[in-house]
Amino acid sequence: MAAVDLNTIRSSIEERLQTELKSGRASRSGIPVIFNNLAYVPESNTTWCQCLISFGSSSYETLGGATGSTNSLAGIVTVNIFTAKAKGAGENLGIAKRIRDLYNRIILSGVRFDPPIGPQVLDVSRPEGYFQTQIRVSFDVYEDL
Repeated sequence: MAAVDLNTIRSSIEERLQTELKSGRASRSGIPVIFNNLAYVPESNTTWCQCLISFGSSSYETLGGATGSTNSLAGIVTVNIFTAKAKGAGENLGIAKRIRDLYNRIILSGVRFDPPIGPQVLDVSRPEGYFQTQIRVSFDVYEDL
């Protein structure tokens, strides 16, 4: 059985985002990207992103048993973009466009991404004190057993 390795999928998605956000910024370190289950206390008035990857439902694509068949696994990438409050939306929406372009209808290591949703402006930022938007990109992976 050649089951999908969820950590391989996760790391491919995260590496692509982290590589993009390390480039094209005045500071040497780029835009910090925080992933699931990592502690982070942002400095006020800084720009940073949070990437959350969730795996969802699975379905049969072909009939068969534990071998010689195909399943699909759905998931979603959620990227929260945080920029300084009361300075306009320009920087935030510029980052959002870069992220949209990064995953828009591509195939990455066997992961098929749908068109992105957003950026959606969130009325209340978590944590507070930032202008926050959110991009969501659903994806599917086909698992050959």
